[in-house]
Amino acid sequence: MVVAVGLAGAGRRAAGIHAPAIVACPKVRLAGVWGRSPALIQNLAERTGTPAYTHYADLLGACEAVAFAVPPAVQADLAASTARAGKALLLEKPLGGDLAGAEQVADAVATTRVVAQLALTWRYAVAVREFLTFAAPRARPQGGSGRVISGMLADPRWASLWQIERGVLRAYGTDLVDLLDAALGRVLAVRAHGDPGGWVGIMLEHEGGHFSEASLYAHIEHHADGHAQVSNRAEVEVFGPGGAADVDCLAGVDQDAFKTMYDEFATAVENHTSPELDVRRGLHLQQVLDNAETDLLRQV
Repeated sequence: MVVAVGLAGAGRRAAGIHAPAIVACPKVRLAGVWGRSPALIQNLAERTGTPAYTHYADLLGACEAVAFAVPPAVQADLAASTARAGKALLLEKPLGGDLAGAEQVADAVATTRVVAQLALTWRYAVAVREFLTFAAPRARPQGGSGRVISGMLADPRWASLWQIERGVLRAYGTDLVDLLDAALGRVLAVRAHGDPGGWVGIMLEHEGGHFSEASLYAHIEHHADGHAQVSNRAEVEVFGPGGAADVDCLAGVDQDAFKTMYDEFATAVENHTSPELDVRRGLHLQQVLDNAETDLLRQV
């Protein structure tokens, strides 16, 4: 079985990550591209040899599943209607522009029981999977830390408008909280401090009496040639009686990881099984981020 996947979006992430991954995965085929910019969708359609759709309903009629690469608020509206149309969903993070939008998507998926998987791209990298399966459990962790350092939000060429508007917590927080949650236990509470448009620190309480803290900053200035003055970094470390374990979260996040993501998505669609990284996880992560953002806004 080869799953026909429609791609909603034609911007940087759609063209640079999703489209190449779909083309590279033998279990899926690109059924068409839809977006709100005729020039972008036509360009991507020509590059991938697939139809360009200007009406979303036409894309739905040509596919069994939809992969989203659109802003979170747009995703929430489209994903709910897509689920009601009986199509499987590969969803970007965060799930929605706000908690209400995320709940809308989760409710639609629960009602229709379509397959819905999250594009938490770190989790499809071999290094991250080995950390969660072997290294972290050996440490018997009781605490941990994480950090993201990036220049993405300092240059509009590398960030989407919604990421610039919402800041580093929304741009990177979902992936970072997800990995700390997976390594240390479900997050029960969060406190945040800092500047929503600059550096952000978060403190997480996990089930089992475990704790972690994380720092996020994505405004490193760029050189004249466009490159950031420091390399992007994303790291998580846990520690406990068994020692310490750490992982470079960006190691191995390449086209092989994205191909794995689509391979597992196709298998879930074919078997109609719920993946581990499902919409309920997306809703949980959105709740944590919304609580953290509320903390930040109280300080403004």
